[in-house]
Amino acid sequence: MSVTTVTRGASRIAGRFADLQARGRTGLITYIAGGDPAAELTVPLLHELVRAGADILELGVPFSDPMADGPTIQRAAERGIRNGVGLRSCLQMVSDFRRGDDTTPVVLMGYANPIEHFGTDAFVAAASQAGVDGVIVVDYPPEECEAFAVALQKVGIDLIFLLAPTSTPERIARVAQYARGFLYYVSLKGTTGAGNLDVDAVAARLPAIRERSKLPLAVGFGIRDGAGARAVARVADAVVVGSRLVEEIEQAKPGSALPAAYGLISGIRAAIDGAA
Repeated sequence: MSVTTVTRGASRIAGRFADLQARGRTGLITYIAGGDPAAELTVPLLHELVRAGADILELGVPFSDPMADGPTIQRAAERGIRNGVGLRSCLQMVSDFRRGDDTTPVVLMGYANPIEHFGTDAFVAAASQAGVDGVIVVDYPPEECEAFAVALQKVGIDLIFLLAPTSTPERIARVAQYARGFLYYVSLKGTTGAGNLDVDAVAARLPAIRERSKLPLAVGFGIRDGAGARAVARVADAVVVGSRLVEEIEQAKPGSALPAAYGLISGIRAAIDGAA
């Protein structure tokens, strides 16, 4: 791949996890969908989440067929699309966020279709220019994205993969070949926001992953409150809060999305810190 890029130093994600480890802290990763509840609120929401204690930000790229997402995030994607937000808009949002924050890692999370429509080379260049630190492409299996992984690595962007309770040792090893930044362990079988969190099952599964990869392990799907986050924080390197945060934003009164998001995440941050 031939890509025009902005040269950057070490990964912000690796640096953030190194800092967390040095301070004996578990990371907090938050997810919101671009354009939800309004396009002009996305960047302020990102800043508010950092203020509330988020260590890494996931920005979802609205897509019409989000197969790994449950109803809550599907509705958020639909609102984002109605508000005119797509991949280009999300890249611009990251660029705008960078004007006020050059240290917090930002991960774009979405699907292959918008990237391929944008053009893979063009996407890698634009993501680098915008200040994106990581990419999660739900429907890019490691067997099909070697060139994409190499192109991202050349510009210092981490390609992050999902692992599930059903992932085999062979699958984990394959993912470990191309993964950078951190591994995202999906604690539940099913879509985002589904089921009940079984922390014992998560704790039993993580050692097999750690045997095959030295990357930090983030655990998400099903974490809805401080108690769940605190329990996961005892076994993981980072806790991911997505559907619950999107739900809080969805249910907030008009004009109250920022304080609602801050209240939820600051409470979860305090609970995670209490796990130490």
